[in-house]
Amino acid sequence: MRKALAALAFLALPAAAQEFPAPLTDADFIAVNEAEARLGQLLFYDPVLSGNRNISCATCHHPRFATSDGLSLGMGEGGTGLGPERRPDPANPPEEFIPRNAPALFNLGAHEFTALFHDGRIEKDPGRPHGFRTPMGADMEQGFSGILSAQTMFPVLSDDEMAGHITENDISRATRSGRITGLGGAWDIIARRVEAAGDYQARFEAVYPEVAAGRPLHFTDISNAVAAFMAFEWRADNAPFDAFLRGDKAALSEEALAGAQLFYGEAGCSGCHAGALQTDHDFHAMGVPQIGPGKRLAFERHHRDTGRMRVTGHAEDAYAFRTPSLRNVTATAPYGHSGAYAELEAFLRAHAAPRAALAAYDGTPARLAALEFDAMAPLADAADLAALEAAIEVEDRPLSEAEVAALMAFLESLTDQPAIDGRLGVPEAVPSGLPVDK
Repeated sequence: MRKALAALAFLALPAAAQEFPAPLTDADFIAVNEAEARLGQLLFYDPVLSGNRNISCATCHHPRFATSDGLSLGMGEGGTGLGPERRPDPANPPEEFIPRNAPALFNLGAHEFTALFHDGRIEKDPGRPHGFRTPMGADMEQGFSGILSAQTMFPVLSDDEMAGHITENDISRATRSGRITGLGGAWDIIARRVEAAGDYQARFEAVYPEVAAGRPLHFTDISNAVAAFMAFEWRADNAPFDAFLRGDKAALSEEALAGAQLFYGEAGCSGCHAGALQTDHDFHAMGVPQIGPGKRLAFERHHRDTGRMRVTGHAEDAYAFRTPSLRNVTATAPYGHSGAYAELEAFLRAHAAPRAALAAYDGTPARLAALEFDAMAPLADAADLAALEAAIEVEDRPLSEAEVAALMAFLESLTDQPAIDGRLGVPEAVPSGLPVDK
């Protein structure tokens, strides 16, 4: 049923049925305490949160690269440098690339975001005591302010992202042995580190009354501050398209307006990229080629990323990934959950006709070819490729040159440069005294 509905979304809509979304307002976003956001800014850029104290959140989500890293597949632990210049550390190279492209962080403070990550492995679930469905199940701690806060638990526990490997530090050893929560668990170790670093304790006491009253610092305090920062720093709702939705009809060029009409009309893009943030927050199989290791458990050796199916266990979710928001999309190259396309125009053409694109894909994305690291293994098995193609939910609809130009003009109108730059920016220093990625 879902595949049929997705296919219908790509049928031409009559002009009378075409409607643009309502403009975004403050009511669409969580309220943010700026003092909490300023504390979160320091934590976001501080490597103290990583197992080996060498990687911060900003390493893979930097404003210089529009809150991503400019790489098809990121390189966390074992890498040196920033963005496309990041390379394996010869003294301690990584075992493999991070399995998926680092997503941008724009507008994650919007209420409509109820699932995060490419496979939605963390979702809001009011029926659970802690309010979320996550791979941790009943072991999930309470105290996270929302889904944006709760998602921070994944990178700090991932050996290839921030935690490091089992022989390297106390956080990685605790994580590998399954000690995450409680005294001596990985989150507690992180909290004690932060508590002892510079003047963080005083800063937390100034923001959280419970800490000022003597309660020990919790990992959830750290994650809540980081979430407040992300929601404050990268709210992006002042692009030309926003001005257009708010009544300034001159905000869009003639070509961008034609692209918007095509996007929300005949091309059917808004069947998945719905609303003012251009996402239905659902999961769709669009045949994006897989490169790199794929998402898998430590004991698995395949290179097959089945996406949402790894979360739900449902065969119909094979190769489905969350619809990304398109805000600032022209700045967030490369594209696709695997970063398989270096250029937006090429991805746009491929996305419109995924079967033809999958058959023609050459397997060498520009953002990986320059890396001196031989650990990628594309999804090349004939049976896997056939399964990926069979899962595609839409019919190929090749775009004309004029349509591509119009859609590109519309996508450019979603750019909010001040939001890319950030409101607080990159701090000169952090309380731990560790180097800041700039």
